Amino acid sequence: MSRTPIMAGNWKMNIDHVEATGLVEKIHYTLVDKDWDPKKSECVLCVPFTDIRTVRTLLDGDRIPFGLGAQNVSQHDNGAYTGEISTAMLKKLNVGYVVLGHSERRQYFGETDELVNAKTLKVLGAGMIPIVCVGEGLDIRKAGEHVEYTLNQVRGALAGLSAEQVAGLVIAYEPVWAIGTGEVATPADAQEVCGAIRGEVASLYDGPTAEAVRIQYGGSVKSGNVVQIMDQPDIDGALVGGASLQPEEFAAIVRFYQL
Repeated sequence: MSRTPIMAGNWKMNIDHVEATGLVEKIHYTLVDKDWDPKKSECVLCVPFTDIRTVRTLLDGDRIPFGLGAQNVSQHDNGAYTGEISTAMLKKLNVGYVVLGHSERRQYFGETDELVNAKTLKVLGAGMIPIVCVGEGLDIRKAGEHVEYTLNQVRGALAGLSAEQVAGLVIAYEPVWAIGTGEVATPADAQEVCGAIRGEVASLYDGPTAEAVRIQYGGSVKSGNVVQIMDQPDIDGALVGGASLQPEEFAAIVRFYQL
């Protein structure tokens, strides 16, 4: 596969900047001990805002080949937006990725497809890579409307983007009912939607763009199911929540190709 798999750990609202140092080092040592090859799977850590400076310094100082991501960003460039963080602030800290439209942001903070689209454009404009999250709730899944629901989110998030921009970003399919619940979509379930997303990108743009975009699956990914998930032709990585806080478990997910 020409697309390099991307394994992104989303720490959510966990781990302070002191704890972050130990966690990053443990993940790195475990991967090095197992002869992880960064060319075979990219490792990205999406950390709380307060951890970014510490993790960036550690990655640079110890030459650790991890990508660094933020979990959100403002759609505004600057100004009277108390509590917000701009793309310029993240770029100054050499952040490479930004998670956008996570289901928790949509559910608890009312983020819409339009807002996710605005943020996606800002992140791309700043030279960073968006990880755009899409996915359905259990009621949508039970109604059999999960594919079209998710594709509507994809269309909303990608509105106004060029083919070149889309080819370089990451789309994360995360069925909401499988996040943090211990439930996981079967590999076939995940492939159904990820394949539909790639087909939609081809329809909106062209074949080469669809072949280039990386599509992750997120939702209770573990070392015990990651191989089967990654065997699917349209799944190029995982967006990992709770397991990313466990060094050995996350390291095993990152080096899925050795399991």
